[in-house]
Amino acid sequence: MAFVPAVFAADMSDEAIKERIKPIGSVHVAGENASAASAGGARSGEQVYNASCTACHSVGVMGAPKPNVAADWNARIEQGFDTMLDHAINGFNAMPPKGTCMDCSDDEIKAAIEYMISDI
Repeated sequence: MAFVPAVFAADMSDEAIKERIKPIGSVHVAGENASAASAGGARSGEQVYNASCTACHSVGVMGAPKPNVAADWNARIEQGFDTMLDHAINGFNAMPPKGTCMDCSDDEIKAAIEYMISDI
């Protein structure tokens, strides 16, 4: 029988081994399990804007209408909200589909538009 110092003696039960080798973290890939919006429900228009829209819309990249700037939005608003929503969801000109917010629901895209035109 071999002598094993106490420092090397370890609990070899299945539970102890599982505890020692369990992952220390996890990986989340954007767009996966999008249906639950991170299990927190629908995001507000402001949240969607700040997370996904601000990069282009805050400075008007390639003609993106800036939030609450009537001159940028008037022609779009005249086309009707349904047309604006369709363009935002499906993409139009330089606007990619859903503005690259692929985990956004159609209602969240709608809320983002409403947020951007709320003070016009």
